[in-house]
Amino acid sequence: MRKANRNRRNTRNGKGGLTPLVYLLVALLLAGGVLLLLEKFKKPAVHAPERKPPIVAGKKRAVSPPRPAVPKPGVPEPTAKPAEKGKPVETVKLPPVHKRYTSQPVATPAEKKPEAPVGRGAVAIIIDDMGTSTSEVRELMAIGVPLTFAVIPGLRQSEQVAQAANSGGYQVLLHVPMEPKDYPRRRLEANGLLLSQDNAEIQDRMAGYLRQVPHAVGANNHMGSRFTEDRERMREVLGVLKGRGLFFVDSLTTSGSVGIPLSREMGVRSVARNVFIDNSTDVNTIKAQLWTLARLAAKKGSAVGICHPHRATIQALEEELPVLKGRGVHFVYVSKLAR
Repeated sequence: MRKANRNRRNTRNGKGGLTPLVYLLVALLLAGGVLLLLEKFKKPAVHAPERKPPIVAGKKRAVSPPRPAVPKPGVPEPTAKPAEKGKPVETVKLPPVHKRYTSQPVATPAEKKPEAPVGRGAVAIIIDDMGTSTSEVRELMAIGVPLTFAVIPGLRQSEQVAQAANSGGYQVLLHVPMEPKDYPRRRLEANGLLLSQDNAEIQDRMAGYLRQVPHAVGANNHMGSRFTEDRERMREVLGVLKGRGLFFVDSLTTSGSVGIPLSREMGVRSVARNVFIDNSTDVNTIKAQLWTLARLAAKKGSAVGICHPHRATIQALEEELPVLKGRGVHFVYVSKLAR
Protein backbone atom coordinates (compact mmCIF):
# COMPACT_ATOMS: atom_id res chain seq x y z
CA MET A 1 0.00 0.00 0.00
CA ARG A 2 2.82 2.37 0.79
CA LYS A 3 4.38 1.52 -2.54
CA ALA A 4 1.21 2.34 -4.48
CA ASN A 5 0.89 5.68 -2.76
CA ARG A 6 4.52 6.48 -3.61
CA ASN A 7 3.91 5.76 -7.35
CA ARG A 8 0.91 8.01 -7.43
CA ARG A 9 2.97 10.85 -5.90
CA ASN A 10 5.79 10.39 -8.45
CA THR A 11 3.36 10.53 -11.24
CA ARG A 12 1.77 13.69 -9.94
CA ASN A 13 5.22 15.32 -9.49
CA GLY A 14 6.41 14.39 -13.00
CA LYS A 15 8.96 11.93 -11.96
CA GLY A 16 7.17 9.00 -13.49
CA GLY A 17 6.84 7.88 -17.19
CA LEU A 18 5.60 10.26 -19.90
CA THR A 19 1.95 10.28 -20.79
CA PRO A 20 0.76 9.81 -24.41
CA LEU A 21 -0.11 13.48 -24.71
CA VAL A 22 3.45 14.43 -23.97
CA TYR A 23 4.65 12.01 -26.63
CA LEU A 24 2.32 13.54 -29.13
CA LEU A 25 3.51 17.07 -28.39
CA VAL A 26 7.13 16.03 -28.67
CA ALA A 27 6.45 14.31 -31.99
CA LEU A 28 4.76 17.39 -33.40
CA LEU A 29 7.62 19.62 -32.34
CA LEU A 30 10.16 17.33 -33.90
CA ALA A 31 8.17 17.16 -37.17
CA GLY A 32 7.88 20.95 -37.28
CA GLY A 33 11.56 21.38 -36.77
CA VAL A 34 12.35 18.95 -39.56
CA LEU A 35 10.03 20.83 -41.94
CA LEU A 36 11.64 24.17 -41.10
CA LEU A 37 15.08 22.75 -41.80
CA LEU A 38 13.97 21.31 -45.10
CA GLU A 39 12.37 24.64 -46.20
CA LYS A 40 15.49 26.58 -45.25
CA PHE A 41 17.86 24.46 -47.30
CA LYS A 42 15.51 24.01 -50.30
CA LYS A 43 16.78 25.84 -53.49
CA PRO A 44 14.45 28.50 -54.95
CA ALA A 45 12.82 27.71 -58.34
CA VAL A 46 14.54 29.41 -61.27
CA HIS A 47 12.28 30.64 -64.06
CA ALA A 48 13.59 30.08 -67.57
CA PRO A 49 14.36 33.36 -69.44
CA GLU A 50 12.13 34.39 -72.32
CA ARG A 51 13.55 33.09 -75.56
CA LYS A 52 14.00 35.64 -78.35
CA PRO A 53 13.98 34.68 -82.02
CA PRO A 54 17.51 34.25 -83.37
CA ILE A 55 18.94 37.10 -85.48
CA VAL A 56 19.83 35.90 -88.95
CA ALA A 57 22.70 37.74 -90.63
CA GLY A 58 21.60 39.99 -93.50
CA LYS A 59 17.93 40.10 -92.48
CA LYS A 60 16.10 42.80 -90.58
CA ARG A 61 13.09 42.44 -88.42
CA ALA A 62 9.88 43.11 -90.28
CA VAL A 63 8.49 46.57 -89.62
CA SER A 64 4.87 47.43 -90.18
CA PRO A 65 4.52 49.80 -93.15
CA PRO A 66 3.49 53.38 -92.37
CA ARG A 67 -0.10 54.27 -92.88
CA PRO A 68 -0.61 56.08 -96.20
CA ALA A 69 -1.43 59.75 -96.00
CA VAL A 70 -4.99 60.63 -96.91
CA PRO A 71 -4.99 63.26 -99.71
CA LYS A 72 -6.92 66.44 -99.13
CA PRO A 73 -10.09 66.83 -101.19
CA GLY A 74 -9.56 68.72 -104.44
CA VAL A 75 -5.75 68.51 -104.30
CA PRO A 76 -4.25 66.33 -107.08
CA GLU A 77 -1.55 63.91 -106.09
CA PRO A 78 1.86 64.76 -107.62
CA THR A 79 3.68 62.24 -109.73
CA ALA A 80 7.36 61.53 -109.19
CA LYS A 81 10.35 60.87 -111.37
CA PRO A 82 12.35 57.71 -110.61
CA ALA A 83 15.21 58.76 -108.34
CA GLU A 84 18.67 58.60 -109.79
CA LYS A 85 21.38 57.08 -107.62
CA GLY A 86 22.51 59.61 -105.06
CA LYS A 87 19.76 62.12 -105.92
CA PRO A 88 16.46 62.77 -104.12
CA VAL A 89 13.15 62.02 -105.81
CA GLU A 90 11.88 65.00 -107.81
CA THR A 91 8.14 65.60 -107.86
CA VAL A 92 6.70 66.91 -111.12
CA LYS A 93 3.31 68.51 -111.62
CA LEU A 94 1.43 67.70 -114.74
CA PRO A 95 0.02 70.53 -116.71
CA PRO A 96 -3.44 71.47 -115.51
CA VAL A 97 -6.46 70.36 -117.48
CA HIS A 98 -8.24 73.22 -119.19
CA LYS A 99 -11.74 73.79 -117.89
CA ARG A 100 -13.26 73.16 -121.31
CA TYR A 101 -11.85 69.64 -121.48
CA THR A 102 -12.58 66.59 -119.37
CA SER A 103 -9.42 64.55 -119.92
CA GLN A 104 -5.72 65.16 -119.57
CA PRO A 105 -3.92 65.63 -122.92
CA VAL A 106 -1.39 62.97 -123.82
CA ALA A 107 2.03 64.35 -122.91
CA THR A 108 5.48 63.58 -121.61
CA PRO A 109 4.93 64.15 -117.86
CA ALA A 110 8.39 65.50 -116.98
CA GLU A 111 8.60 67.88 -119.92
CA LYS A 112 9.79 71.33 -118.83
CA LYS A 113 8.68 74.54 -120.47
CA PRO A 114 11.41 76.47 -122.24
CA GLU A 115 12.71 79.69 -120.82
CA ALA A 116 10.87 82.89 -121.63
CA PRO A 117 12.00 84.48 -124.88
CA VAL A 118 14.38 87.39 -124.54
CA GLY A 119 13.05 90.75 -125.70
CA ARG A 120 9.72 91.62 -127.25
CA GLY A 121 9.66 89.74 -130.53
CA ALA A 122 6.61 90.35 -132.76
CA VAL A 123 4.66 87.16 -133.48
CA ALA A 124 1.94 86.85 -136.14
CA ILE A 125 -0.22 83.71 -136.17
CA ILE A 126 -2.35 82.81 -139.19
CA ILE A 127 -5.21 80.33 -138.85
CA ASP A 128 -5.50 78.62 -142.25
CA ASP A 129 -8.42 76.67 -143.79
CA MET A 130 -11.16 78.78 -142.24
CA GLY A 131 -14.62 78.88 -143.82
CA THR A 132 -16.57 75.88 -142.55
CA SER A 133 -17.66 77.09 -139.08
CA THR A 134 -18.42 80.45 -137.52
CA SER A 135 -18.16 78.91 -134.04
CA GLU A 136 -14.44 78.27 -134.61
CA VAL A 137 -13.70 81.89 -135.41
CA ARG A 138 -15.66 83.10 -132.38
CA GLU A 139 -13.87 80.63 -130.11
CA LEU A 140 -10.47 81.77 -131.38
CA MET A 141 -11.33 85.45 -131.08
CA ALA A 142 -12.30 84.87 -127.44
CA ILE A 143 -8.61 84.19 -126.62
CA GLY A 144 -8.06 87.94 -126.86
CA VAL A 145 -4.85 87.81 -128.94
CA PRO A 146 -4.49 89.26 -132.46
CA LEU A 147 -4.96 86.39 -134.94
CA THR A 148 -5.25 86.51 -138.72
CA PHE A 149 -7.88 84.27 -140.33
CA ALA A 150 -7.16 82.84 -143.81
CA VAL A 151 -10.48 81.89 -145.42
CA ILE A 152 -10.77 79.45 -148.34
CA PRO A 153 -13.24 80.80 -150.94
CA GLY A 154 -16.24 78.70 -151.90
CA LEU A 155 -16.72 76.86 -148.57
CA ARG A 156 -20.20 76.72 -147.05
CA GLN A 157 -19.59 79.56 -144.57
CA SER A 158 -16.66 81.43 -146.14
CA GLU A 159 -18.46 84.76 -146.33
CA GLN A 160 -19.98 84.45 -142.84
CA VAL A 161 -16.61 83.59 -141.26
CA ALA A 162 -14.95 86.56 -142.97
CA GLN A 163 -17.76 88.86 -141.83
CA ALA A 164 -17.57 87.58 -138.23
CA ALA A 165 -13.80 88.07 -138.04
CA ASN A 166 -13.99 91.56 -139.51
CA SER A 167 -16.83 92.53 -137.16
CA GLY A 168 -14.68 91.40 -134.22
CA GLY A 169 -11.81 93.62 -135.36
CA TYR A 170 -9.66 90.76 -136.68
CA GLN A 171 -7.84 90.58 -140.02
CA VAL A 172 -8.88 88.32 -142.90
CA LEU A 173 -6.71 86.79 -145.63
CA LEU A 174 -7.85 85.20 -148.89
CA HIS A 175 -6.56 81.60 -148.68
CA VAL A 176 -5.99 80.89 -152.38
CA PRO A 177 -6.25 77.17 -153.34
CA MET A 178 -3.34 76.33 -155.68
CA GLU A 179 -2.17 73.17 -157.42
CA PRO A 180 0.14 70.91 -155.36
CA LYS A 181 2.84 68.66 -156.80
CA ASP A 182 0.85 65.47 -156.18
CA TYR A 183 -2.30 66.74 -157.92
CA PRO A 184 -4.69 65.13 -158.92
CA ARG A 185 -3.86 62.29 -156.54
CA ARG A 186 -4.14 64.84 -153.76
CA ARG A 187 -7.54 66.48 -153.66
CA LEU A 188 -7.82 70.20 -154.40
CA GLU A 189 -10.92 72.36 -154.19
CA ALA A 190 -12.79 72.40 -157.49
CA ASN A 191 -12.35 76.16 -157.78
CA GLY A 192 -8.54 76.01 -157.29
CA LEU A 193 -5.87 77.52 -159.54
CA LEU A 194 -4.10 75.10 -161.91
CA LEU A 195 -1.09 75.50 -164.17
CA SER A 196 -3.25 74.30 -167.07
CA GLN A 197 -5.42 77.44 -166.81
CA ASP A 198 -4.60 80.47 -168.89
CA ASN A 199 -3.87 83.90 -167.47
CA ALA A 200 -7.39 85.21 -168.09
CA GLU A 201 -9.00 82.38 -166.15
CA ILE A 202 -6.60 82.89 -163.27
CA GLN A 203 -7.52 86.57 -163.11
CA ASP A 204 -11.25 85.78 -163.23
CA ARG A 205 -10.97 83.22 -160.46
CA MET A 206 -8.99 85.59 -158.26
CA ALA A 207 -11.68 88.26 -158.69
CA GLY A 208 -14.37 85.72 -157.75
CA TYR A 209 -12.42 84.68 -154.67
CA LEU A 210 -12.31 88.21 -153.38
CA ARG A 211 -16.09 88.54 -153.75
CA GLN A 212 -16.59 85.37 -151.68
CA VAL A 213 -14.16 86.49 -148.96
CA PRO A 214 -15.00 90.11 -148.17
CA HIS A 215 -12.73 92.36 -146.11
CA ALA A 216 -9.54 90.49 -147.12
CA VAL A 217 -6.43 92.64 -146.55
CA GLY A 218 -4.06 90.15 -148.20
CA ALA A 219 -3.73 86.60 -149.48
CA ASN A 220 -1.72 83.44 -148.87
CA ASN A 221 -1.50 80.14 -150.72
CA HIS A 222 -3.43 77.02 -149.78
CA MET A 223 -1.21 74.07 -150.82
CA GLY A 224 0.38 75.24 -154.12
CA SER A 225 3.74 73.44 -153.98
CA ARG A 226 3.68 73.19 -157.80
CA PHE A 227 1.87 76.42 -158.63
CA THR A 228 4.09 78.73 -156.52
CA GLU A 229 7.19 77.53 -158.39
CA ASP A 230 5.82 78.86 -161.70
CA ARG A 231 6.82 82.50 -162.29
CA GLU A 232 4.32 83.18 -165.07
CA ARG A 233 1.26 81.98 -163.15
CA MET A 234 2.39 83.58 -159.89
CA ARG A 235 2.88 86.88 -161.74
CA GLU A 236 -0.84 86.87 -162.60
CA VAL A 237 -1.84 86.20 -158.98
CA LEU A 238 0.45 88.90 -157.59
CA GLY A 239 -0.71 91.32 -160.27
CA VAL A 240 -4.32 91.00 -159.04
CA LEU A 241 -3.22 91.56 -155.43
CA LYS A 242 -1.18 94.62 -156.38
CA GLY A 243 -4.15 96.08 -158.24
CA ARG A 244 -6.30 95.73 -155.09
CA GLY A 245 -3.63 97.05 -152.73
CA LEU A 246 -3.27 93.67 -150.99
CA PHE A 247 -0.14 91.97 -149.68
CA PHE A 248 1.03 88.35 -150.09
CA VAL A 249 2.03 85.79 -147.44
CA ASP A 250 4.02 82.87 -148.85
CA SER A 251 3.08 79.73 -146.90
CA LEU A 252 6.28 78.15 -148.29
CA THR A 253 4.84 74.72 -149.04
CA THR A 254 7.92 74.24 -151.25
CA SER A 255 11.47 75.49 -150.98
CA GLY A 256 11.32 76.36 -154.70
CA SER A 257 8.59 78.99 -154.31
CA VAL A 258 9.10 82.23 -156.27
CA GLY A 259 6.51 84.10 -154.19
CA ILE A 260 8.79 86.34 -152.13
CA PRO A 261 11.45 87.29 -154.74
CA LEU A 262 8.78 87.88 -157.40
CA SER A 263 6.66 90.02 -155.07
CA ARG A 264 9.71 92.14 -154.25
CA GLU A 265 10.39 92.49 -157.95
CA MET A 266 6.80 93.57 -158.63
CA GLY A 267 6.53 95.92 -155.66
CA VAL A 268 3.97 93.82 -153.75
CA ARG A 269 4.29 93.80 -149.96
CA SER A 270 5.03 90.29 -148.72
CA VAL A 271 6.26 88.11 -145.88
CA ALA A 272 7.09 84.40 -145.61
CA ARG A 273 5.94 81.81 -143.11
CA ASN A 274 8.56 80.74 -140.53
CA VAL A 275 6.97 77.91 -138.54
CA PHE A 276 4.21 75.37 -139.18
CA ILE A 277 2.71 75.13 -135.70
CA ASP A 278 0.50 72.05 -135.89
CA ASN A 279 2.05 69.41 -138.12
CA SER A 280 1.34 67.22 -135.10
CA THR A 281 -2.08 67.10 -133.43
CA ASP A 282 -0.62 66.49 -129.95
CA VAL A 283 -1.45 69.42 -127.68
CA ASN A 284 1.95 69.60 -125.97
CA THR A 285 3.82 69.34 -129.29
CA ILE A 286 1.80 72.28 -130.61
CA LYS A 287 2.64 74.24 -127.47
CA ALA A 288 6.33 73.48 -128.01
CA GLN A 289 6.05 74.85 -131.56
CA LEU A 290 4.51 78.04 -130.20
CA TRP A 291 7.55 78.49 -127.97
CA THR A 292 9.82 77.81 -130.94
CA LEU A 293 8.01 80.56 -132.83
CA ALA A 294 8.36 82.94 -129.87
CA ARG A 295 12.09 82.29 -129.49
CA LEU A 296 12.61 82.82 -133.21
CA ALA A 297 10.75 86.13 -133.04
CA ALA A 298 12.90 87.19 -130.07
CA LYS A 299 16.02 86.39 -132.07
CA LYS A 300 14.99 87.89 -135.42
CA GLY A 301 12.63 90.61 -134.20
CA SER A 302 9.54 88.97 -135.75
CA ALA A 303 8.20 85.62 -136.97
CA VAL A 304 5.11 84.21 -138.71
CA GLY A 305 3.43 80.95 -137.71
CA ILE A 306 0.66 79.06 -139.52
CA CYS A 307 -1.79 76.59 -137.97
CA HIS A 308 -5.31 75.26 -138.51
CA PRO A 309 -8.60 75.16 -136.57
CA HIS A 310 -8.09 71.62 -135.27
CA ARG A 311 -9.52 70.88 -131.84
CA ALA A 312 -6.05 70.22 -130.37
CA THR A 313 -4.69 73.43 -131.92
CA ILE A 314 -7.49 75.55 -130.48
CA GLN A 315 -6.86 74.07 -127.04
CA ALA A 316 -3.12 74.73 -127.27
CA LEU A 317 -3.70 78.33 -128.39
CA GLU A 318 -6.22 78.96 -125.61
CA GLU A 319 -3.87 77.68 -122.94
CA GLU A 320 -0.49 78.91 -124.18
CA LEU A 321 -1.00 82.26 -125.91
CA PRO A 322 -1.87 84.08 -122.64
CA VAL A 323 1.26 82.55 -121.07
CA LEU A 324 3.45 83.75 -123.94
CA LYS A 325 1.85 87.17 -123.81
CA GLY A 326 2.66 87.36 -120.12
CA ARG A 327 6.30 86.52 -120.91
CA GLY A 328 6.68 89.55 -123.17
CA VAL A 329 5.74 88.17 -126.59
CA HIS A 330 4.12 90.87 -128.74
CA PHE A 331 1.31 89.42 -130.89
CA VAL A 332 0.45 91.33 -134.08
CA TYR A 333 -1.61 90.91 -137.24
CA VAL A 334 0.43 89.58 -140.13
CA SER A 335 -0.06 92.86 -142.08
CA LYS A 336 2.34 94.50 -139.59
CA LEU A 337 5.17 92.23 -140.79
CA ALA A 338 4.60 92.49 -144.57
CA ARG A 339 7.29 94.59 -146.30
